Amino acid sequence: MVHITPQVLKRYHGGYVVIRMALGGCCNRPFYRIVAAHNKRARDGKHLDKLGTYDPLPNVYNEKLVSLNIERIKYWIACGAHITKPVAKLFGLAGFFPLHPMTITAAERLQKAKEKAAAQPEESPKETQEA
Repeated sequence: MVHITPQVLKRYHGGYVVIRMALGGCCNRPFYRIVAAHNKRARDGKHLDKLGTYDPLPNVYNEKLVSLNIERIKYWIACGAHITKPVAKLFGLAGFFPLHPMTITAAERLQKAKEKAAAQPEESPKETQEA
């Protein structure tokens, strides 16, 4: 009798390598490391390679800082690593990938909201005069 259960479980639990963000920093001050890790590992757990960093809070010049190690990213993609959506959006903004469709959609929504806010006149409080 042949048991195929261990083979199926080995394939299922084997997992794959994924390029994702690992959270760092302190309370109310997030900081992310872009890492290559197994998908079964914890978000902030052990990783295979550090590929870059991302600081989502703007600095004094209103810039969000991103640093990427392009050579290592190319290596892990060539090895078949999957990429999460937030990292794909960052790579698109950095020019490494094409822009993610949701990035374009979010920018269009923000532009429409700004135009709508500019078109509406500001409401001033009505002063009632009693005679």
